[in-house]
Amino acid sequence: MKYPPHLLDEIRARLPVSEVVGRRVRLKRQGREFAGLSPFNPEKTPSFFVNDQKGFYHCFSSGKHGDVFRFLMETEGLSFPEAVERLAAETGVALPKPDAREEKRERHRASLADVCEMAGRFFEESLKLSGGAAARAYVEKRRLEARTVREFRIGYAPAEREALKRHLLGKGVDEQSMVDAGLLIKPDDGRASYDRFRNRLMIPIQDERGRVVAFGGRALSSEDNPKYLNSPETELFHKGLMLFNGHRARAAAYDQGSVIVVEGYLDAIAVWQAGIPAVVATLGTAFTEDQIQRMWRFAAEPLVCFDGDRAGIKAAHRAIDRILPHLKSGFSFNFVFLPDGKDPDELVQSGGAEAFRAEMARAVPLADVLWERETQGTPIDTPERKAALEKRLEDLVHEIKDARVQRAYQLRFRLKLSNLFWTSERGEGRGRPGARPSAAERQAMPPMPGGDLVGLERVVLGLCVEFPDLFEAAAERILALDFGLEPHEAFKRELHRMATEVADLSVSSFYDGIDPRFFFLLEELHGGEVTDEAGRVVEPSGRHLRARFKVLGHHPPETWVEQCLWHFLDRLELRQMERDLDREVATIGPDADETVEARILGFSRDIARRKEEFARREQELAEEAKEIRRAHGSGGPSGLAAGAPRG
Repeated sequence: MKYPPHLLDEIRARLPVSEVVGRRVRLKRQGREFAGLSPFNPEKTPSFFVNDQKGFYHCFSSGKHGDVFRFLMETEGLSFPEAVERLAAETGVALPKPDAREEKRERHRASLADVCEMAGRFFEESLKLSGGAAARAYVEKRRLEARTVREFRIGYAPAEREALKRHLLGKGVDEQSMVDAGLLIKPDDGRASYDRFRNRLMIPIQDERGRVVAFGGRALSSEDNPKYLNSPETELFHKGLMLFNGHRARAAAYDQGSVIVVEGYLDAIAVWQAGIPAVVATLGTAFTEDQIQRMWRFAAEPLVCFDGDRAGIKAAHRAIDRILPHLKSGFSFNFVFLPDGKDPDELVQSGGAEAFRAEMARAVPLADVLWERETQGTPIDTPERKAALEKRLEDLVHEIKDARVQRAYQLRFRLKLSNLFWTSERGEGRGRPGARPSAAERQAMPPMPGGDLVGLERVVLGLCVEFPDLFEAAAERILALDFGLEPHEAFKRELHRMATEVADLSVSSFYDGIDPRFFFLLEELHGGEVTDEAGRVVEPSGRHLRARFKVLGHHPPETWVEQCLWHFLDRLELRQMERDLDREVATIGPDADETVEARILGFSRDIARRKEEFARREQELAEEAKEIRRAHGSGGPSGLAAGAPRG
């Protein structure tokens, strides 16, 4: 429904932005504005500001900006109409009534919700009766606790043909309403209608308001098919729009900055019971655009959890094809494939929440799953086959509509293809990730010493590979830096050349001319994926980068990673300034005048000031890293204190 601008303005006028924002963010007045910590990114220094006079908030750490309606949409996952309705009710602003036709439809939908609610109560009561013994035994088998049964309103549909129908007729509900609500099946041949759900464990499906709008039924007998039966599409229930448990998961997802997506509602219930509330299920449907956008309202990079069997991998591949066109800057998905053919429920039952969280920490970015899908088992032993693989990847990348994301995928795949082709042409033992270079190549690659700043260079270059869009944004600063090791300098130059000078050439036409050291350094700085004997990925690419910068294993927001990259570049630039100062001091002769001394003193003070600022910012980033780890349920050291070298 469209709302007239004057109505929205009236709501804004009655409700200051600071009042709405202040319910989630602790604000302090600073002159005409309020300041607080960003609700979108972990931080220690306030970068989030609210201006009541202008009627907006602005978050410098995430770039998000908007009014009271946008704030509710961003922080609670509400749709625009839902945000308007909530604030209108709060401020006493009367919303316009829908036209007669829409009002009639709304009344009908409300009545269907009432019917579904009555059916839900009937199923709950039936679970407690003698006829529900088999359902109670199944609940016990699944180890569902009494509190979980109550919270999710789990029930039982009796085996009788018309048990629910008789009950609702006795409550005054007409038969057509039961059909419209998806509770009855009415045969076309004129026979009497009958209950859709019979002898099934019943799971109510609730919308974002918490209203019961449909049901999922799990068969209790092996003779009943299908095993899982959902309500049909109705005025209330559209599978392609729904996320099971969304109304419960929303707040936890926003607090943690993460949401887990599983395939079935019983899996979601098991994960919730284990103490992981930010979990939703897709009701067994392929991802739709609406579901993708809803998941992104919960978190920027949802973790999609699939069984590790062939069916789970196929489902992930279908999901990727649906997601690709909708990828946008800052929004993607990570994928988890559970081991040993287990589903989330089985994993939680056998290993508890910690085992489940451990698997979530092994999530693989969408780009890596796509790469594996296209390259696993693909022969590249001829120029034509190399070209075919490159063409397939190019076509997939062009599905991405966001130009910046498309460009990042292009660079990422160009790097990986270059390495793959180079590896392939050097045979089984040479050029593979982790392979030892030849004597000539070892001579061209002096040993890389340790040390904080050398480690920092490695992290920076590894981040450039892992996040190509960040490399492009920071390319000018990176190219201007004088890296301490010549191999790092060579890698930096080659990486930039691949991203720019040869951008219009096919990979197969330029990769053989790349400095061979580049590929060994690519393995050292980033780390190729590790596979088992069956060819399955046991560790995704980037393992050496994650070993140095451990917080990356906890899927931090890319905006936070970008802050870290710029912070690391600050430190490398500071080293360059210190070297310049040393050279200046070394050239001072006995006849130096006061001007030279003043310049050097000023330079020295500037370096000291920047060092102090660097130390303060490093501490802030380390604290934010702890919050990121905590949000993913891990303890122990974190962030800059656990893998990323300090200055």
